[in-house]
Amino acid sequence: MSERLPAGVERHDFGDGPALATRGTPEYGERTDGAWRRWNPTRSKLGATLEKGLDTRLSGGDSVLYLGAANGTTVSHVADFAGPTYAVEFAPRSARDLLDVCESRPNLFPLLKDARKPETYAHVVEAGLDCIVQDVATRGQARVAAENARFLADDGRLVAAIKARSEDVTADPEDVFEDVLAELRESYRIEGRARLEPYHDDHLAVVASPRR
Repeated sequence: MSERLPAGVERHDFGDGPALATRGTPEYGERTDGAWRRWNPTRSKLGATLEKGLDTRLSGGDSVLYLGAANGTTVSHVADFAGPTYAVEFAPRSARDLLDVCESRPNLFPLLKDARKPETYAHVVEAGLDCIVQDVATRGQARVAAENARFLADDGRLVAAIKARSEDVTADPEDVFEDVLAELRESYRIEGRARLEPYHDDHLAVVASPRR
């Protein structure tokens, strides 16, 4: 079976064996191979999701809403192969770093907003998007996904990294994941899931499509 990588993501050898890569401007000291830059899964939940073999259905030219863009490490790789990419980040300091990433990517649009309040950026983000990528460190991650489902096309999908410790630092991660998935199923159909160890402890990758 061929590897399920989005169009625009390939494997290149950066000196220690084949690794995920996208074509774009280096942003965080990653290794390069000509125009290709290494996508480090230990620094990216979405990169780890691809390494775990989940079929995200992401592809070249997709329109994307990225929730929890932080300083732009992962969303820079997404914007390398995607179409219009809206990057939502709440922390002003991280958003300043994100602005630097956007300078070399005209398709990447930074939004200093709270992903829990999609009504504050609904006038900017287009409807009918192909994908929401969610990587937010907050309690109520299923609710964030549900509130932002309004932006997805009927055949769009959610690719989320669920952080157990953001929901409940004392509970068993598997119990937390089951609770989050149960709430998520009210708005989405779960298509795939995978723990993200050894790249990220106590994280669950989820691929889902919206219920209409």
